[in-house]
Amino acid sequence: MKNLFLTLLLGTLCVFIFAIAPIPLASASSMPQAKLSEAIDHFLNSLPSNYYTIANTEGLKSILKNDNAVLIDVRQPSEYTSGHIPNAINIPLQTLIADIDKIPQDSPVVLYCTTGYRTAMGVMSLQMLGRTNVRGFPPSIQGWKAAGEALEK
Repeated sequence: MKNLFLTLLLGTLCVFIFAIAPIPLASASSMPQAKLSEAIDHFLNSLPSNYYTIANTEGLKSILKNDNAVLIDVRQPSEYTSGHIPNAINIPLQTLIADIDKIPQDSPVVLYCTTGYRTAMGVMSLQMLGRTNVRGFPPSIQGWKAAGEALEK
């Protein structure tokens, strides 16, 4: 599971870099690229051994016992309305940064999606913006259902 999450995280990082960086990627005279490279390098070199993840349903339930914890479903609204983990709010990945004011900075925050891919992108983005309280649940909704847990509509 850690390898899958790391692969998704690194893939997300590559997509992120190519989406915002002009080609060629490494230009000695480009200050924004140098800062971006430095930020990415710092992020990757400071990853904890658990890659900011909650590995299983029991771990997620434990965190959600905290009354201040926030569970965010980063799937599209149509996916969310078809069924989501109880008490989750919906902030689609594409609007995560635009809606950052809805994400607390001083409470545990957990992101999930369908397979873990969007979760990894969201966690990476928020962590790089200094939101150190954000973690991902890579088993995502599929893992929640596989554990026999109910969905809310």
